Amino acid sequence: MTSPDVLATILERAHSGPGRPAVKDAERDLSYGDLVLEVDRVAAGLRTRGVGVGDRVALHFPNSVDFVVAALACLRVGAIFVPLAITDPPARLEVIIGDCAPAVIVTSDALGDGMAPAPGDVAPVVTISELRTESADRADLTDAPGEVAYAIYTSGTTGAPKGVLIGNSAFAAAVEATSVALGLSADTRTLCVSPFHFDGSFGTLFPTLFRGGAIVIRPREALLFPRTFFNAVAREAITYSGFSPSYLRLLLSSPQMDRLAGTTLEVVALGGEACSAADVRSLWSAAPQVRVFNRYGPTETTIAVTHEELTPALIADGTVPIGRPHPEVTFHLVDDSGHLIADADRIGELYIGGSQLMSGYWGAPELTAEVLRTDVVQGETVYRTGDLMYRTVAGEYVYVDRADRVIKRLGIRISLVELGEAMRTLSGVSAAACMCFDDDGQRGIVAFVVADRPTTPLELRQAATARLPDSMLPDRIELVDTLPLTPSSKLDERRLLAEAGLVGFGSAPPTTSTHSTP
Repeated sequence: MTSPDVLATILERAHSGPGRPAVKDAERDLSYGDLVLEVDRVAAGLRTRGVGVGDRVALHFPNSVDFVVAALACLRVGAIFVPLAITDPPARLEVIIGDCAPAVIVTSDALGDGMAPAPGDVAPVVTISELRTESADRADLTDAPGEVAYAIYTSGTTGAPKGVLIGNSAFAAAVEATSVALGLSADTRTLCVSPFHFDGSFGTLFPTLFRGGAIVIRPREALLFPRTFFNAVAREAITYSGFSPSYLRLLLSSPQMDRLAGTTLEVVALGGEACSAADVRSLWSAAPQVRVFNRYGPTETTIAVTHEELTPALIADGTVPIGRPHPEVTFHLVDDSGHLIADADRIGELYIGGSQLMSGYWGAPELTAEVLRTDVVQGETVYRTGDLMYRTVAGEYVYVDRADRVIKRLGIRISLVELGEAMRTLSGVSAAACMCFDDDGQRGIVAFVVADRPTTPLELRQAATARLPDSMLPDRIELVDTLPLTPSSKLDERRLLAEAGLVGFGSAPPTTSTHSTP
């Protein structure tokens, strides 16, 4: 079964209801008719600059109406949009831009010259206003979408970011499945919280437009103050929002949380990291009318592949399942020997197949072949997630932990290998290694650094800030004389942690679990 094309469906919503509200931020408020006109004008601007099917277009925007317009304009000409984080330091932006080689970098008028990516020898930088000055010639716009919709750059286990290519068919399948699972409609009013360079935000943006609903955008920095969220829900009659469990904890820390009771808020979708049953119960206590969904999905499988509506009975024992896969998605648990697990309550690594698989990593066929496997499930290509799961007797899947060195924190995926490599490139550092530690029950990241000149953890942290986004900065930096090895010539993480007085995160075995390892 083929899902309707995302862009074509949004254009049809505009045709049938051009006056309906589509998207607004603090600066602009567009109806569906306005939105399509803006998209076509920007798309025409891209076309006159030679952008066509399969070209990459880097988008450097804060959360805004302009981002939505620019992304849809890329789809309109068959180009691949590549979101860039405005919070990323120039060094990281240069790596991503150099890798994807965009035809053009489109940025916001609201960003000063000092915040725009440096074009260098890679691509010209234009503002969205410069593109808007073009007349919209619909005849010059493509009716057939490109094969790939967008590319999201994530942390890579190779020590550098890698671009995940998401095809239009996978994009459509994920957007349709999400909109159905959450019951979105033309009456939905969505408050966007997650940063738009993070594909988790696409689970609020595009499914809402797909159903003809309205999107409300507030500055990401303002939403870090819970009152901004509460005010927006009340004033904009918000019915749906999605964000990470860490953001939920931020809201729960506010004495104003009870303001959600009796509002129009109907649905909250959590995702990006493990979800706490206690936090969900606290949300219900403050806002009993809210339906809470837990969602799960690696970037390589397009936004989310499960949406599970939580109930008090379902999470009574403290376990929060991720649910069952979307209709066109398959789950397979594999043990350490590479055999498929058929039994319930046995932990294995999750492999995902079906309609939402990525097209591959940009410019990395060998890396793609390592994770898109054809030798695990007969007759099917599956993605190796690196996530440990088990399936309950009732058929619900439950996330356990990562099987590799890639973790999620604050909804953002972080490779400890990439982080260690970044620390090693700092001036005065000869070696570095990063790992997790137990920070009062939370996952903390510590960087062990061998310096070749006198320095301090504070100086190293300041230097790292110039290279890394805040979400990737280590919580602690420990200076050591050397990085010790085990007898098998592997890094002795246990010794490093012990000598620093730290305990590895999750190193203590659970005392109540009945789930066996393969």
